[in-house]
Amino acid sequence: MFRDVAFGQYYPGDSFLHKMDARVKMVLSLVYLICIFFIQSFFGFGVIFFLLALIVAVSKVPVRSVLKSIKPILILLIFTTLLNLFFNLEGETLVQWWIFRITTGGLIFSAKMILRLVLLVMGMSMLTLTTTPVDLTAAIESLLKPLNVVHFPVHELAFIMSIALRLIPSIMEETDRIIRAQKARGADFESGNIFKRAKAFIPILIPMFIGAFKRAEELAVAMDARCYKGAKGRTKMKILKCGWRDAVGAVVLVLFFAAVITLNYLEPALSASLPWMFFGA
Repeated sequence: MFRDVAFGQYYPGDSFLHKMDARVKMVLSLVYLICIFFIQSFFGFGVIFFLLALIVAVSKVPVRSVLKSIKPILILLIFTTLLNLFFNLEGETLVQWWIFRITTGGLIFSAKMILRLVLLVMGMSMLTLTTTPVDLTAAIESLLKPLNVVHFPVHELAFIMSIALRLIPSIMEETDRIIRAQKARGADFESGNIFKRAKAFIPILIPMFIGAFKRAEELAVAMDARCYKGAKGRTKMKILKCGWRDAVGAVVLVLFFAAVITLNYLEPALSASLPWMFFGA
């Protein structure tokens, strides 16, 4: 049940993307996110989808692993789709029943919102799938280093985020084991209405929280045994360095970003001559 969740998991590899500097990947991920929110047409979403497909192909990460990242947001996608379908009343009416009305504007807006969320989550999952938690921690700490001037605990924040990312897959696996153990003892999580199913999950929360607190205690003891005292006096075994791969990746994504910005400004003129490209713009 929870084993298919890909968020926070790292897929080992030796690809071009795996060897890129984690700091560069984080900055490029932010650029990718900005690109998605600039898009207003289905043609633009097609361009972003092509970029994402290129990234997945270069990373050599199985497509199935990338698609798993959508699973946690399925409920959000369904809720967002229904909300926009019934409350966006722009355009011509397609279906009307009682007080509910589905219009062309609502349908187009819902489709855009789904594409935006899916591309966003899949793109961000590529960062965790191709970057180890240790490198992510080092990248966050390096990028936030200027905040040390105002005595902001950069190292501690990066360390907390790293631990959280590393524990997500472990907690998911442990929760899945608890559910399977409960099912073996006759527990039913699938029949009944939504309230009955939610109530059936309550016995899972107690052992799950106990397991999470136990892991936290073991980690605290291990850190104390190794004389961990925070960032002061610590050195790094692996120093992050930018190379030619980072330059190539940055150039490619910046070119895509420039194309998206250009497309956004030229959209009114192009939509008049090529309306099929900018359907729903």
